[in-house]
Amino acid sequence: MKPHLRVHYFQHIAGEGFGSCEHYLREHKAHITATEFFALPPEQKLDIEALPHVEDIDLLIIMGGTMSVNDEAMYPWLVTEKRWLRRFIALGKPVIGLCLGGQMIANALGAKVSHNPEKEIGWTQVFAVDPYPEQCFKLPKTFEIMQWHGESFSLPKGAILLASNEECVNQAYQIGRNIIGFQFHPEITPNALNLFLEDDEEILRFTGQNAKLKDELTLATLPIEAYRYKMGNDILNRAIDYVLTNQSDMQENIEDDLKWVAHG
Repeated sequence: MKPHLRVHYFQHIAGEGFGSCEHYLREHKAHITATEFFALPPEQKLDIEALPHVEDIDLLIIMGGTMSVNDEAMYPWLVTEKRWLRRFIALGKPVIGLCLGGQMIANALGAKVSHNPEKEIGWTQVFAVDPYPEQCFKLPKTFEIMQWHGESFSLPKGAILLASNEECVNQAYQIGRNIIGFQFHPEITPNALNLFLEDDEEILRFTGQNAKLKDELTLATLPIEAYRYKMGNDILNRAIDYVLTNQSDMQENIEDDLKWVAHG
């Protein structure tokens, strides 16, 4: 990782922060900035020039959120976010999407995001695809990871599926070697999980009840469960290294693929 890496993240939830990867990136002296979409009034439109210049960012990480990528009427800035994202991708730069972020990348590139057959919330088991595609970002054969989603993405053009489970077919994908989308939350920390658990309305929206679930997930913040957090955090840190190492070697192909997506 080069020194003074310029990392930018899109934040959709107040208080969520940058997750576990912030410590990893700061150890490597990265310069971290953020766009706080949550601070905008819901119905406010956003000019694309209000966002950073794509040339000024070396790595983009798109965080999760409680809204749907389809909620453009309620959150008009989603249109601008996707338009900006297409510009960034067209330059062959590295992008990682986490939960809503993985859906955002897929949708910006023309894939559908819709209700998943089952809502996933809590620690679930995910499996790397078998046989595993060569020269792709390597995931463990099986791992437990935090989930918090009711929708899921279809795979955009050129994407390679990396992981799946019975509840959600598309759990992780990559496009080229510089774009990775996760449906789960590898960045989760005990503090971030507690933030999720404080939102009773959000839990009820997913489950229709909250007392039992909150008890179960609160136990998962104990030190004995530290291996689960470490597994996800290691996956994300390695993903960062992977996309940075392999960026921009396929810019022309990406630009060709983007011609069939809405112009940005």
